[in-house]
Amino acid sequence: MNNTNSTLDSLLIEEIQLTHLPQGHFLNQRQAFSPDNEYLVFDNRNDDSQIGENGSIQLVHIASKQVETVYEIPNQSFFGPGSGAVSFHPSQKKIVFIHGLNNASESIPYGVTRRIAMQVNLEKENQFTRLEARDVVTPYTKGALRGGSHAYSYSSDGQLLSFTYNDAILADESVTNPEVRDLRTVGAFLLDKQVSILGEGNEENFDGNGFAFLLAEVTGNPKPGSDEISKAYEECWVGNAGYSKLDGTIQKRAMAFLGDVISESGEKVTEVFIADIPANSASIIESVNAGSRISLPSIPAGVRQRRLTFTTGNKYPGIQGPRQWLRTSPDGDAIYFYRKDDSGVVQIYSVSPNGGECNPVTANGFSSDTSFSLSSDGKYLAYGAKEALYITRVSDGKTSKILDAPDTAYSSLSNINWSNSGHTLAYNRKVDQDGQAFFQIFILNLTAFLNHNL
Repeated sequence: MNNTNSTLDSLLIEEIQLTHLPQGHFLNQRQAFSPDNEYLVFDNRNDDSQIGENGSIQLVHIASKQVETVYEIPNQSFFGPGSGAVSFHPSQKKIVFIHGLNNASESIPYGVTRRIAMQVNLEKENQFTRLEARDVVTPYTKGALRGGSHAYSYSSDGQLLSFTYNDAILADESVTNPEVRDLRTVGAFLLDKQVSILGEGNEENFDGNGFAFLLAEVTGNPKPGSDEISKAYEECWVGNAGYSKLDGTIQKRAMAFLGDVISESGEKVTEVFIADIPANSASIIESVNAGSRISLPSIPAGVRQRRLTFTTGNKYPGIQGPRQWLRTSPDGDAIYFYRKDDSGVVQIYSVSPNGGECNPVTANGFSSDTSFSLSSDGKYLAYGAKEALYITRVSDGKTSKILDAPDTAYSSLSNINWSNSGHTLAYNRKVDQDGQAFFQIFILNLTAFLNHNL
């Protein structure tokens, strides 16, 4: 089924539906395209919250619309293990996704502290490998995590993988110790760095093929008015090869993320932060510890965490809008995020990784209500509002509606992804089929439209 937007020349924009089966086809919010842009990877959730109930990962070939299952959990149940939120490697035919623990059951179901990073090599008969070592028994193992990770994103060179994290040890300790809290934070894996746990392996504790380290300092009781944060999340890599510092030197590795601070008046406010990462992997491995019953694993020596936005005095403080993941320009000079303007409208802004003023990118008369995506060349932002799809040119803020809201048979526009090169968009919509609505995948080639209009 091809749906052409009636408000624009059909030769310029044609919306194509790739999937049709009466089941979920749920894209991740980034890195859904294969390196060659020939495939899209997805899981079979029909709701964002159903990772624990989903047992399969699939690909769709864009040209032929053929769907292939590349990973399936044999013992999947309502309680787990669960899988989903799958991303493609930037240059290799590998994918990574959330995978619950194999011993999931009604008494110990899938959860935020019971999930890991699973990688599948599509060139080696879909061979799967745990990227994440896990060790929840003392003495804990350096480089292994002790809980659950998710929201994976490969660095542009494919050498690191970011994650968001919740710690099972601290979650357990917090039940009886009011001084301890499980605080969400962010980190990364050094890929192809084998970690062997110190103790005996089982379904809770196992080796992995990535050395994990945390990148954000979080505290249960941030001081009002300070830069201390209680939560770090929705991270992204800064630039394809880092960013330029004010002194002209290049910071090769950096991660931007959202952090929750407490204003002087005692209100929680979300701001943009950045962590500069040492280029020397050996120093990262050498300088961290494995954590304890009351503390997270340590941050590597040389990591510098800085606050980039200061919005507590604004009319509408904080990073606001729909759930969002930060994005950065290819050269790393700009970090993009949603916040409200003085009229209360959700707009896209940018800030330099060196700090400074927040710069408005959009000036729309409506609020966006989906996450946004930045094209691989850094020129265009794509996002949705009230089921319509919009493009904004970054250089001057010119916004074009590229698809009107569809009829009532389509809903829940989400998970907008730009291709790795060129200007093709992929996204999800729910489609009514015999009284039920299922997430299907659509694509839109905007090359002709952008050449003609933007």
